[in-house]
Amino acid sequence: MAEKKIDENILQQLTKLEEKYEAMGQDLSSYLDGLLYSDYLTYWDYIHLDTLLSLQNPRTAIPDEKIFILYHQVTELYFRMILNEMEQATYSDPVGEKTFLKRLRRINRYLDHLIDSFDVMTEGMDQDQFLAFRMALLPASGFQSAQYRKIEIHSTDYIHLINLDKREELENEKDISKLYEFLYWKAGATELATGKKTLTLRQFEAKYGKEFIEMGENLMNCNLLRKYHNHYEGNEEVIAELKKLDQKANVDWPLQHLKSATRYLQRDPDVIKASGGTNWQKYLPPRRQRIIFYPELWTEEETREWGQKFKKALTSTHA
Repeated sequence: MAEKKIDENILQQLTKLEEKYEAMGQDLSSYLDGLLYSDYLTYWDYIHLDTLLSLQNPRTAIPDEKIFILYHQVTELYFRMILNEMEQATYSDPVGEKTFLKRLRRINRYLDHLIDSFDVMTEGMDQDQFLAFRMALLPASGFQSAQYRKIEIHSTDYIHLINLDKREELENEKDISKLYEFLYWKAGATELATGKKTLTLRQFEAKYGKEFIEMGENLMNCNLLRKYHNHYEGNEEVIAELKKLDQKANVDWPLQHLKSATRYLQRDPDVIKASGGTNWQKYLPPRRQRIIFYPELWTEEETREWGQKFKKALTSTHA
């Protein structure tokens, strides 16, 4: 039987692999033995499909609770995709203009998917079912999404995430731990009558507070706003993408939440409290928070009218 001739390209690849493993003090032959005996990779093993489909564990027997869980899991995966792009854009210094734009466009595309997907929440669950299972979730709340807060911290300077009534007072403050105490979203889980933090907020801060402060310190000079000023200032394409990001993250996305909350939690004449005790009527409307990642890219009139279209969103919800 004639000996099979090995393709020259394979021999070249083997030589390169041998050089690679020799540089690490490893024996290529051992790795080839492992490859010889290993099983072929399957799709379901690669993405851990069985594990993924086992991660929905409803607290009740109400069917639509599974939809609620699945939707939030999908949302968190999109957040992870956004953060993957943001981490590469911020911690790599500098990235080229084309690469930076590519990352911004990917981020905006993911946000578009998230915004469009919110119909699952507004139309994909029966209201009576939602109101029946929601109380079994206490004190958990979508408010406790740490990844979304990380997206905000990657996007801009900490001062732009501060309560509106504190921004001018703290505009020269550089201590992130001090600014952290006045992050705008905290007011959304603080009892209006007493000023006390809800359990939802206390849990959230206990788990992630230190991480949020450290992240703010690490990104102080390299968040997306700093990247713009340091490397791409005046670039019209970059400006356009940053403004899209601002609009999507700080107007369109919270408006979708507002529409959903209005649909499920507001039934005339009563307003039903959110599961985590969050003040959703004050916390969600963009016009109240005026969170703007890139205020210098907008006109004074645009910043003054930030989020004003919320009335239209509410009207369409009741239509």
